[in-house]
Amino acid sequence: MISKLTNRAVNEGFPATVEEALQLNSLYSTAELCKAADAIRLKWCGNKIHTCSIVNARSGRCSENCKWCAQAGCHKTGIQEYERIPKEEALRAFAVNKTRGASCFSMVTSGRKVLSKDIAYFCGIYKEMSEQGGVELCASMGLLSREQLQQLWDSGVRKYHCNLESSPSYFATLCTTHTIEDKLATIRIAKEIGFTICCGGIIGMGETMRDRLELAAMARDAGASSIPINILQPIKGTPLQDIEPISEDEIERSVALMRFIAPKCTLHFAGGRARLSRLTTARILRGGMNGALVGDMLTTVGNNVEEDFKLFKSVDYEK
Repeated sequence: MISKLTNRAVNEGFPATVEEALQLNSLYSTAELCKAADAIRLKWCGNKIHTCSIVNARSGRCSENCKWCAQAGCHKTGIQEYERIPKEEALRAFAVNKTRGASCFSMVTSGRKVLSKDIAYFCGIYKEMSEQGGVELCASMGLLSREQLQQLWDSGVRKYHCNLESSPSYFATLCTTHTIEDKLATIRIAKEIGFTICCGGIIGMGETMRDRLELAAMARDAGASSIPINILQPIKGTPLQDIEPISEDEIERSVALMRFIAPKCTLHFAGGRARLSRLTTARILRGGMNGALVGDMLTTVGNNVEEDFKLFKSVDYEK
């Protein structure tokens, strides 16, 4: 079965169904899944790794009640809070990460969406970044209106990020202040304007493998070119603070199976990979993953960028 699905994905770019991927999960070893996923990745994505860096442009004070998130106002996590990043700090972060070799740069804001009064401020910063050039610009600013998304486009942003987080059924147990459909509506508008879409989620929140694969299929069908995969880092003060971390083997299998689901998409390491061993990280990069968020994350410390690029090179990736 694995040969048939691998050949179909490699030769035709045809994705596996969720049910097919679940069968693979029950029948094959992690090594077999990763080897097949790597063949699919090589065919459709090649050896060039896509790297993205982010800056936290608005921190905390979020009205939403997502159980995993340190920035939700209903959780007491002790994070730093601020309304807007100073312009000079955002431009400095852009310049530093551009120099480091990041392919893409994004400002990320907490909250359901950026307020209209703040869009012009962030767009002004993006215009300066766009004028400097050299890096693709992305924004992650919540459930924006068509007018707000158009303003971002006009400022030079070309990618929009909006995570679905998990399968529809499991997401409903993690957040009640907005829905998957709210997110999909924003993504549809962004696509209509012309944005490429970055859309993924988090694994390790107590969900099943089916939930993870349904997430990948939903992101693919929503038109995502990039699917970021976060590994939950339980944060003190959130409802998921005591959840048992998923194993490194489970992470490897999840990524490999998601490659079968989304053969042509960039699968991105996002938050949480700092806890993985170097060996496991290398195996995942040769087991379906072909992108990475580099530098610090939103509310947790990331990986050393120079060491990241050394690792990428060691497994035959190019910048």
